[in-house]
Amino acid sequence: MKFRKDINGLRAFAVIGVLLFHFNDSWMPGGFAGVDVFFVISGFLMTGIIFRGIEQDNFSILKFYLARAKRIIPALAMLCLILLIFGWFYLSPVEYKALAKHAASSVTFISNMVYWKEAGYFDAASHEKWLLHTWTLSVEWQFYILYPLLLVAMRKFIPLKVMKPMLLVGTVLGFIFCVIATYKAPSASYYLLPTRAWEMMIGGVAYLYPFTLQENRKKLVEWTGLALVVGSYFLISSEDVWPGYLALFPVAGSFLIIQAQRNESFITSNIVFQKLGTWSYSIYLWHWPLVVFFYFQYDNNLIGIPLSLLMGAISYQLIEKGKLSFRKLLLGFAILLVPFIIFIKISDINHSIADYIDTEALDFRYNYSNPSCNFRPYDIETNTQQENLNISKACYTLSGTKPSILIHGDSHAQHLYYGLTKQFSDDFQILQIASFSCRINDTENKSCMASNALFSDKVDQISPDILIISMRNDYEKVNWDTYLTVVKGIERVIVLGPSPEINTKDLIYKNREVITNYDYMAKTDEFMRANEALSKRPNIEYISMRELLCSDINRCDFFIDDQLIYADEGHFSKAGSSFVVDKILSNRILEWYKKY
Repeated sequence: MKFRKDINGLRAFAVIGVLLFHFNDSWMPGGFAGVDVFFVISGFLMTGIIFRGIEQDNFSILKFYLARAKRIIPALAMLCLILLIFGWFYLSPVEYKALAKHAASSVTFISNMVYWKEAGYFDAASHEKWLLHTWTLSVEWQFYILYPLLLVAMRKFIPLKVMKPMLLVGTVLGFIFCVIATYKAPSASYYLLPTRAWEMMIGGVAYLYPFTLQENRKKLVEWTGLALVVGSYFLISSEDVWPGYLALFPVAGSFLIIQAQRNESFITSNIVFQKLGTWSYSIYLWHWPLVVFFYFQYDNNLIGIPLSLLMGAISYQLIEKGKLSFRKLLLGFAILLVPFIIFIKISDINHSIADYIDTEALDFRYNYSNPSCNFRPYDIETNTQQENLNISKACYTLSGTKPSILIHGDSHAQHLYYGLTKQFSDDFQILQIASFSCRINDTENKSCMASNALFSDKVDQISPDILIISMRNDYEKVNWDTYLTVVKGIERVIVLGPSPEINTKDLIYKNREVITNYDYMAKTDEFMRANEALSKRPNIEYISMRELLCSDINRCDFFIDDQLIYADEGHFSKAGSSFVVDKILSNRILEWYKKY
């Protein structure tokens, strides 16, 4: 096939959209549709390779796979290796474990499935995943594996002239399935091949059914396609369900640009777009780790864009282009690692979270209480929903004659368990029915509803002497009249309001002085709503955590007696759990105990 400058230029349009969206989504709110443009291009090129081989009766599936592997794997493997070395020195143990898991899933091309089970693509947590963008490579690789197998199998039973319309029909059906599935399972539809395959297949349709156009019509078709692609970058946003029917706009636009076949178009064939298109794969690979890096360190990340282009160009020249000798790989490795080292030094970043929290404390953030009581509605490793409520009976069963304290709420109740047990386990039974991310008013998550139902069912049987309630937020959404009816037999009901939070990136990446003096009060509205809902209720002892930890509305203390009291952005470390129990709960509990 003759080299298509227009397609190479279309790659530039795709990577520009992705870069601008990721570095600042306000510049190009729908730039993520550049991924869909890449899919169309990939489908066009792959269909061309396969059908030419089938028509000439010399297509080799093995050679096809090897060619794709040579194109994709070296640069990807180099990226993963450099990030793993970088992470060894600059990431916390928990973060490094996640990076290693994601790197393994990337080079085995199953990362789309891994990320599907974790946070959504547009969630804030996605900016903590250095290899999130590799999900697209996994989708493409899965397509590369299945697509030629399907076409070769079809060729054995069906003539070519029948295969082509079948591919067209399959593309239409795939689009319909995508639209339906996007509304029923949006996260799965975003990441998985079945709802993305039609985008690559429509590229195949462009190859199998090329338009025959007069020169004066080609420009109109090209400009219509460009308008659809660029328009989707500005008129679509992450608020829209995706891919769905809206994906038809960038996909159809790419289809038209390919069909226009304007190989000498100034728009796509100019030298700038040709260079960007040539480097686009490597630019795409390197840009997202830079997005994550600058997300943690800077408010202004403009420098990330030229740095992405530079590293993409270097990666292309040394890794992608030509034969990959060991010397060239070693040189590429060294050169690509340099920008990270330079920026770390310039930024004077203190990445060692161990200066503040030891490994034990980092583990504690995922195990706030007795493991058998620390129920999560989803698995921490896979982020998959737990089907059964798995809270040990020992967590809510009385034994002996000692008085009891029952903890209820979400993980912000769980993180009190350590301090309560440390200080009061000799004199009290510390019981708990608290589930991670489960508000006491949750009516949507089945596991959370089961956890709250368990509390309602067992609270009379337990008849705790003291009930301690704490949640991250949504205090004002609880029907407290109903709740107090359920716990009416309990003598002392203590409610801890929402805790102040510190931004995780500042906790990890800024030095201690900055953290200590950092003006960060993310939950002012939460405090006000909780105060309004609870401060005047006579049957509840409401405690404002802001009054304990914040000297004023804009300043909160995150170090107490030279110890950091947070294990992450909002959960207490062991030192924090002990401090809160000692400073605000101890007197109230001892006051009751003396009466007892």
